[in-house]
Amino acid sequence: MEMKDSFQSSLATGMVRYISLKQALGRRFQSSSITLLKLDQFLCKLGKPSPDLTAENFEQWIQTMESVSSNTRLTRMHVIRNFCLYRRRMAPACFVPDSTQFPRSRPTVKPYLFSDHDVARLLSHCASITGSLRSPLRRAATRLAIVLLYTTGLRRGELLRLIVKDYNPSTQTLLVQSSKFHKSRLLPLPIDVASEIEQFLKAHKAIRPSLPASTPLLWNPYCGGRGYTGTQLRENLSVLLMPAGIKKPDGRLPRIHDFRFSFAVNALIRWYRNGADVQAKLPFLAAYMGHVSVLSTYYYLSFIEPLATLASTSFAARYGGLIRETDGRAYDES
Repeated sequence: MEMKDSFQSSLATGMVRYISLKQALGRRFQSSSITLLKLDQFLCKLGKPSPDLTAENFEQWIQTMESVSSNTRLTRMHVIRNFCLYRRRMAPACFVPDSTQFPRSRPTVKPYLFSDHDVARLLSHCASITGSLRSPLRRAATRLAIVLLYTTGLRRGELLRLIVKDYNPSTQTLLVQSSKFHKSRLLPLPIDVASEIEQFLKAHKAIRPSLPASTPLLWNPYCGGRGYTGTQLRENLSVLLMPAGIKKPDGRLPRIHDFRFSFAVNALIRWYRNGADVQAKLPFLAAYMGHVSVLSTYYYLSFIEPLATLASTSFAARYGGLIRETDGRAYDES
């Protein structure tokens, strides 16, 4: 986004400085930048020169978002409020939305936890995906996407931005470049996962012998040979989820992000079952998943039943002897 050319309202200078500050602190800040641009464009439509942000036109801007979900609308409102708080440092009298008047967020979507059995079913159904002259690698690309999402916990965008040279066959590692917070990381891969990538690259070279290192890993010869988009990936996975009978309790299909959530939770479950010190291992999981801080990894310690049960069992095994019951009540001997 060319910020100097895009922002035109009376708040343009402050918005550009605010975005630059956030990016200098290591945040990609892409979605928030788009929200700020939408407000900038809205203010420009109100007149020339554009008016300052007020409680009245802030409410009018909110009304333009009736088609988006309530949680998305709330997130955008908070983006604007945070910008206004930043702006107040230079303009103490500027308008700042009152967050106490914001609508409450709806409960977050409960993730679907993929199991090894689920993934095996998905991979078995990959054979039913039909290729075409326009997309001869559709079956193989979908299979590789499932394998990488489930075994590495990659974000969707990270997966789609991978290029051929990001895989190193000599070390069997995958380089995830400039991901969220502008961090890159090198992922060691299990042997069978590395084998999946190598088999896919062989199929890729059979169609395109001169394979440039900068080619998207999930390459689609259709539309000029660009990489897969998020929409294409979601559609391919939906084709498999339905016949595999994998759906959430409410009947909806799992999201792509649920693979990442499953990777984290399944790792925690394995550690609990093996008696490992989970707290000590969290920094390793944070580094592998590309979290800017281990605090982000604590998100996956939500009270999900498999983790809750294992955590309680682990606690009882270590400290249960310190607790005795008497007259129906428990007390701590220490």
